[in-house]
Amino acid sequence: MGEGESDAGFDLGTDLVRLGVADGVATITLDNPPLNALGHGLRAGLAAAFRIASDDAQVRAIVLAAAGRSWPVGADIREFGKPPVPPTLPELCRQIAAATKPVIAALHGNALGGGLELALVAAIRVAAPGMSLGLPEVTLGILPGAGGTQRLPRLIGPAAALPMILTGQPVTAEAALASGLVDRVAADPLAEAQSLARAHAEGRLTLPLAARRRGRRGDVGDWLAVVAEARAVPRAPHQMAEARIIDCVEAALLLPPDRGLIFERSAFEDLVATPVARALRHAFFAERGAARSLPAEARKVAPLTRLAVIGTGPLGAGLAAQALGRGVEVTFTAKSAPALAEGLGRVGRLMDAMVARGEIDAGQRAADWARLNATVGGTPADGVDVIVDATREEPLGLRRRFLSSLEGWLTGERAVLSLACSAAPADLAAAARAGHQATLWVTEPASRITLAELRADDTALPALKAAQALSERLGWRLLRTGASAGGPGFVGRRLWTAYLDLADRCLSAGALPHEVDAAFRAWGMARGPFDRADVYGLDHRLYTTPERRAGTLADPVAEALRLELRAGKRTGRAAGQGYYRYDGARQLPDEAVTAELAGLRSRAALPRDALQARLVAGLANAGAWALAGGQAKAPVDVDLCAMAQGVPRWRGGVMQAADEMGPLLLRDLLRALAERGDGFWEPAPVWDELALKGGRLSDLNP
Repeated sequence: MGEGESDAGFDLGTDLVRLGVADGVATITLDNPPLNALGHGLRAGLAAAFRIASDDAQVRAIVLAAAGRSWPVGADIREFGKPPVPPTLPELCRQIAAATKPVIAALHGNALGGGLELALVAAIRVAAPGMSLGLPEVTLGILPGAGGTQRLPRLIGPAAALPMILTGQPVTAEAALASGLVDRVAADPLAEAQSLARAHAEGRLTLPLAARRRGRRGDVGDWLAVVAEARAVPRAPHQMAEARIIDCVEAALLLPPDRGLIFERSAFEDLVATPVARALRHAFFAERGAARSLPAEARKVAPLTRLAVIGTGPLGAGLAAQALGRGVEVTFTAKSAPALAEGLGRVGRLMDAMVARGEIDAGQRAADWARLNATVGGTPADGVDVIVDATREEPLGLRRRFLSSLEGWLTGERAVLSLACSAAPADLAAAARAGHQATLWVTEPASRITLAELRADDTALPALKAAQALSERLGWRLLRTGASAGGPGFVGRRLWTAYLDLADRCLSAGALPHEVDAAFRAWGMARGPFDRADVYGLDHRLYTTPERRAGTLADPVAEALRLELRAGKRTGRAAGQGYYRYDGARQLPDEAVTAELAGLRSRAALPRDALQARLVAGLANAGAWALAGGQAKAPVDVDLCAMAQGVPRWRGGVMQAADEMGPLLLRDLLRALAERGDGFWEPAPVWDELALKGGRLSDLNP
């Protein structure tokens, strides 16, 4: 409460909202830690407080404020898709918008989603410097459903409002002031809001009512032109929310305000029930949950400032370049001077590419390079608390000997993190202090890493903290999978192999590489499996040492083709020929591959939807076997790993896609594909369990 304000003991039915009245000003404070999500309890308390303040004859103005870190950052997403419980957010916003007294919103932290919609119904908005304001609902496959598509364009005009709603990108308080979204920017928004309210209550200032304010809506023709331009932009079929947003912004011009709000709410309810919106909500919660896969103590780390990288290959060099770009001092270590020189050349070329792309300028490159130290042999122990072993190409025995050499160094909070294709910590920890060593599985190149999969026990606190610090610094998401450090293999590695294995079986059934790739890209995959194999090269470790579950073999037709390609040094894009042939930057189907396949199996044109069904079944079954084998703790972990490898967020990962397909239907497809004795398609036990219970994979998530 502000200065001179008293709490009169109002009964609001909740402790999530406080109401204080002083000097003719009612201050309503929202207090729902940590971010004041607009769940039912908060909405009910706010409605009650607003009703009391509106009915109090002594109250001349009302201030809405929030305690803690932020103004509400949105609705409670857990309520989406469930029956609404009044007062809904649209009902609450209508109540405040109809106020007969000026309402001033004091904003700080972030005002996002439903939080910004709540602020939009105030007559005056006072924002803290640098705070963010936005409507990110489109990132969840929906649109603002409490007036955002109606009130925002009427306030600041469609040219400014439509990009905010279509992209979900927030604006700063300063940009919001320039557009008219906020009225003032103040270091202490609450104090400023209460000062304005008192001036109005004392007759020194006249504040408008929200219903009587006119914004910057502009000319009708200009409005329609903005809508037409947005509508002309090509969009994918899954981008349904964008199309409905444009319709709603058009309705804000063409319909009366009350009808526009009804139009918007109908669109919101349609979208929230779509598979895309369900998948994006699933992805949102999955990503939030990944952070909790580590014990709380391991998540509290100081920023990583000095790092040693051992291994000068593409992964080690890429990791060093990424760390330098994030302000980390890097000690780059190799076993020989020639290897070190080769690695430094790789780092330099990566940094030059960053300059060419405009990610950094020449001055920043020079500053980053100055933080790079290079050594040959030895242990880079001085001032370094984390060593990353990026020698993933080396045999396991060599890596064990390397870790043994660090035995005396691994004390206190020091740790070594090994980047591996398949080795689990138990494979390496015998050679080092177990609590100070962990293994991460990441994809390549380093610049594309979004998730690092970690295997370590709770007792390995120094290693867990080191992994958390590295991930935070490099912008990775860290996910600890498996029941313990001793579990075999990694989920991501299994999915990588399964993606090619299922595609191989499509070839064997009669399809061609470009047909499989096109079908999988149409489903949403970032790259087709054969395109990806050509990019990495068929001689890459990921393809020469696949990781399959016991009893699963390579497809004989596809393996015979791969052996022919390797024998002819047709290993991919770098060689100019692989599954495809390359004419400069052009990728073309290879008639030679088509001919070789014709000699190995009969040609058959598989429908695109059949190929896509095999994609979901194959990846989801690989994930289900990872659950059975202990590599994954829950289906949501599989989804996080799948999204890191190119499964789109709007599918929610492969296990969410399997739920949308239907577990019973998926099991029957797997059974049919496995009839010829191919162990790859053997259904995991969980499919029968779900069929008996009528359940879904999501039921198994924490």
